Amino acid sequence: MNSPLSFDLIRRRGLMLVLSSPSGAGKTTLSRRLLESDREISLSISVTTRQPRRNEVNGRDYIFISPAEFDLMAGRGELLEHAKVFGNYYGTPRAPVESTLAMGRDVLFDIDWQGTQQLKEKARNDLVSIFILPPSWHELERRLMSRAQDDPSEINRRMAKAADEMSHWAEYDYVIVNRDLDQSTLAIHSILLAERLRRHRQVGLSDFVSDLQAGK
Repeated sequence: MNSPLSFDLIRRRGLMLVLSSPSGAGKTTLSRRLLESDREISLSISVTTRQPRRNEVNGRDYIFISPAEFDLMAGRGELLEHAKVFGNYYGTPRAPVESTLAMGRDVLFDIDWQGTQQLKEKARNDLVSIFILPPSWHELERRLMSRAQDDPSEINRRMAKAADEMSHWAEYDYVIVNRDLDQSTLAIHSILLAERLRRHRQVGLSDFVSDLQAGK
């Protein structure tokens, strides 16, 4: 069954949808919900030099590579964006993203503000950016502690970093305060629907209108 956000009559170019947030604001859960409900969007798998966390799978969550491999990819221009976060490097491989957009499919990015700035410089017309905020500082801390993926020192470091990350909210096209997962998911779907209908992304529109005028 086609996605409820599918528009097959007119050929379009895909878009790059960025979700950014401080750790614990719900970005990963919202991304998963979007991918499960919309067949027209796929996740950009980042390369990273950090070690896998429990339950993470190489090639599904991240592509785990060595620092030397990362430097080679960056030096050859094979990354659309890259950044150092919490002492580790992350980057987006260029080739799979560009081919997906050309096919009229969308790509979801789970990256921070540094990566978003780089994408904006290289591909502003393809980019739609959303910043996810937690409903409160206390709730952000509670979420980080409840997921039990990091030790206390790592949680403290992420909380200390959160204030700086949140200071970049105004650089994004949209901002969602994630009080309720269902409402936040609906908001993301609404944004995606509107952005897919932008005239400049409907690259087949001129031909479609010409056919209409010709009585086809």
